[in-house]
Amino acid sequence: MDTRPSLFRLTTTRVAILLACSTVVAGAHADRGKAAPGVQSSVNLPEQSQGKPPAWAGKAFRQGVVSAANPYAAEAGAKILEQGGNAVDAAVAVAYALNVVEPQSAGIGGGGFMMIHMAKTGQTVIIDSREEAPAGATPSMFVGQPFSRRSLQGVAVGIPGMVRGTEMAVNSYGKLSLSQVLQPAIALADGGFAATPRFVSSTACSSATSRAKNSPAAADYFCPGGDFRAVGSLVTNKPLAQTFRQIATHGADCFYRYMPEKGCDIALGIIEGQQYNQPHLSPIGKGGSMTLDDLAQYQAKLRTPIEGSYRGHRIKSMPPPSSGALTVLQILKLVERFPLGDASQGYGFGTVKTANVMADAMRLAFADRAIWMGDADFAPVPAKGLLANDYVAMRSQLITPGARLDPNPAADDPRPYEVAGLSPATRLAVAAPPVSHENGTTHFSVVDKWGNVVSYTNTIESGYGIGVFAGYQRPDGSFKNHGFLLNNELTDFNTSPTINPFTGTAGFNDVEPGKRPRSSMAPSMIFNPDGSPLMAYGSPGGATIINSVVNVTINLIDHGMTMQEAVDAPRLSVSSANPSITVDPWFPAATVTALGPLGLGYAVNLSDVGSVQTVLIEPKTGKQYGAADARREGTVIGLPRSGGR
Repeated sequence: MDTRPSLFRLTTTRVAILLACSTVVAGAHADRGKAAPGVQSSVNLPEQSQGKPPAWAGKAFRQGVVSAANPYAAEAGAKILEQGGNAVDAAVAVAYALNVVEPQSAGIGGGGFMMIHMAKTGQTVIIDSREEAPAGATPSMFVGQPFSRRSLQGVAVGIPGMVRGTEMAVNSYGKLSLSQVLQPAIALADGGFAATPRFVSSTACSSATSRAKNSPAAADYFCPGGDFRAVGSLVTNKPLAQTFRQIATHGADCFYRYMPEKGCDIALGIIEGQQYNQPHLSPIGKGGSMTLDDLAQYQAKLRTPIEGSYRGHRIKSMPPPSSGALTVLQILKLVERFPLGDASQGYGFGTVKTANVMADAMRLAFADRAIWMGDADFAPVPAKGLLANDYVAMRSQLITPGARLDPNPAADDPRPYEVAGLSPATRLAVAAPPVSHENGTTHFSVVDKWGNVVSYTNTIESGYGIGVFAGYQRPDGSFKNHGFLLNNELTDFNTSPTINPFTGTAGFNDVEPGKRPRSSMAPSMIFNPDGSPLMAYGSPGGATIINSVVNVTINLIDHGMTMQEAVDAPRLSVSSANPSITVDPWFPAATVTALGPLGLGYAVNLSDVGSVQTVLIEPKTGKQYGAADARREGTVIGLPRSGGR
């Protein structure tokens, strides 16, 4: 009989407390404290990011919960809930506020995926606002340029999607207007906020090659006078406030169309900004090919989540053009045959067996990801085959506890499991495309008093995107700055033409006009047997996004952790077929030693993995909880603000 913890079996009020109340995992962040901003503000850094147990631990709410990677953004979402908005409205408010306070991670110069569950209809959808390649993009446009160059030039900029996506979200699923939900972000940009430690430290102004200093306008903003801003100093972004006002007044068209009669000139700034070619370097780089027509034609898309299960728990996540759902669910299915969580068999949290099995499952799934995943509007992604029980069972047999999978795993052919009777193709001798490691991403989760839930991951790809603000030169020679950074999302494509080794056709993630680059983003939800959402979660972190979601899922279901413990616990990540493991610095030291060169032979790197923000609804009582990640400045705000048991 399986006696492991089950979210679905443990649905009494007592177990809701188990899931949502906790102290931080012992010692997890004791040495990671950060000082609160030094100016007076209604929003301060949470206790959790100062090395203390989070203030929200053990508190249940009824009127909504916002969990975001920044306290100002969480406050923006909470205000919208208090003004009568629903979870969708609040999530959009959070997204725009993050553009102000976490501009290096996300904003209107980028895009993302918003997963929405509407309680009244039981409908779960995803709004895809992923960036798109312009009509002039070609498969070879990055050839001959090292990543350090191509990711900092206009050629890397995709058509931004966030504004179209957020307008679609509030118009189709919200209760308020786009103009209303933009107001908190406008106030933040116009009136300013106290610089948080992450806002300051992430700028790395001391580095001559910092992405924050790639262009004069970016350097002036992030490193005024050539130096760091002080923690607690007032930061404003008047140009961004004006950009937000234009969108609030005229809608998304003011962003995507040049309409001088309405004062809508943002499109000019996007086009000129993406022509940036690092003129200070020799040889001069390469600008982008985006046109006003490309911008005007961009549309957000409505997607259906991919659904799978892990130990009987229903999970929904992001389909192509993201690899999120397929890779997350495949990893979980690959480890399902192992008794994770059973310490008596050596599979407790952080043990060598558990880490070994998880790492090789990740390697197998990422090998498949590199070949078979891309924009399904352009390539025949075999989604059913990749998750078929027989295919996953065959792949899982390659995993042997106590031994590293060697040689490195290669992709296999899931198509026979997709369509009955199809014969496997002969594999050609071609190299797999590289894996992207972007970090300019953020995630947040929201639930409202009606039970609507949002899980939203938003990005500009690398930190600071290409390090260039959208803007254009006026006839008098002055610079009109629109206040937001442009993405470098097209570097998520294969950076040189590839061949699918099974089909002999172009690589599924090769550049094509109108195509959306493969993503790792995995906004996810776990559902109760009756179809109602139990939990919404996700993470930033490039390819490690997938593994952050996997870690938290296993922590909850197999290791029986509370929600906050599952977020705080050290994570393990492998984001390619290679045996290179990244673990949080506080991962059990004995296991790190056993996995390394003197043990199983993995290359182990120490670095923070992801930043998970989550909300949970207790099934029987409807009480709502939140958990947030101290790896950034994670904050939970629950309503009413005096809430608690």
